[in-house]
Amino acid sequence: MKPANSVLSSYGTTIFTVMSKLAQEHGAVNLGQGFPEGLEPPAVLRAAAAAAEAGPHQYPPMMGIPALRRAVAEHDRQFYGLDLDPETEVMVTSGATEALADCLFGLIEPGDEVVLIEPLYDSYLPIVRRAGGVPRLVRIQPPDWTLPREALAAAFSDRTKLVLLNSPMNPSAKVFDDSELTFLADLVIRHDAYAVCDEVYEHLVFDGRRHVPLMTRPGMRERCVRIGSAGKTFSVTSWKVGYVVAAPALLAPIAKTHQFLTFTTPTCLQTAVAFGLGQDPAVLEHLAVDMAARRDRLADGLRALGFAVMDCAGTYFLTADIRGVGFDGGDEDFCRHITTEAGVTAVPFSAFYQDPAAAPRHYARFCFAKLDSALDEAVARLARHFGARVPA
Repeated sequence: MKPANSVLSSYGTTIFTVMSKLAQEHGAVNLGQGFPEGLEPPAVLRAAAAAAEAGPHQYPPMMGIPALRRAVAEHDRQFYGLDLDPETEVMVTSGATEALADCLFGLIEPGDEVVLIEPLYDSYLPIVRRAGGVPRLVRIQPPDWTLPREALAAAFSDRTKLVLLNSPMNPSAKVFDDSELTFLADLVIRHDAYAVCDEVYEHLVFDGRRHVPLMTRPGMRERCVRIGSAGKTFSVTSWKVGYVVAAPALLAPIAKTHQFLTFTTPTCLQTAVAFGLGQDPAVLEHLAVDMAARRDRLADGLRALGFAVMDCAGTYFLTADIRGVGFDGGDEDFCRHITTEAGVTAVPFSAFYQDPAAAPRHYARFCFAKLDSALDEAVARLARHFGARVPA
């Protein structure tokens, strides 16, 4: 038999699927995969149901229904001061992962270098490599995740086609600040490159911080692609509705890729997302308040058990040092152990590196976008397993 594609077939099953399957098998509280619970806005759900009933049920426009493209443009104007043409600068996709694939396949030529920052979401490297890109990796380090400016500058060259930036960042929960964004923008401009910005957690920023799109920095309007996700914004990850914002010349090759991947996204879900984005901005801002409370609930519980918990500026993930509970082993062993023996699932942090064997091996990522009852039960199970007192 002839072999399959050598790039994609070289990767195993994603760690999120592996750990979620293990969680199901053992009846574990799943704090591994990032699917939220109890946060879906009822009005947005009702809008989807009404739109599904009303129709139409045929192909919507390839670029997305006009109502949603207008809503995305208005959202970006209200929150970031961006002046977008919904007809030529906004495209709807079937989720942010498809949006990433569209951008990377549409912009990368074989041999182009792509700058990425580790730890990183696990879909980035397979897509970059399948597109023929050459990854140039720069690593930020716990616990403060400071951007290594000298190493980042060294990663750029005349062969750099683009940098892939994730902010707020999964899994480190870092939110890049104005100074870091300005430094990065200068590198992009100096090397005549582009920036693909994965900003799916844009409304999950905590403690008075604010999300600043790289696109708003001087000189970046024509060089940036901004990716958003209704699944993250409205806690409806199964809907798989994302969007891409870029200048017309940059969006054109990305749209050519989109037309040959998914082409369209369900009309009823697009209609509901347009309704959701059209709500009072305070509705979206409240999401961060609710999520910060859940973050603190889980962080306090884990710390009481002995875990050292990293600062979480955004997203819905906490990183915890597993050595505080006396576990003598690596992060993958730890996550499998607590799933099968304690009934709680997390994701090994080393899965977010190009070479897991060379990555930090004593951190686990916990998702706190869960019901309070699930967070409390997870902490109680861990406490029983490690012989600790359950926090009051």
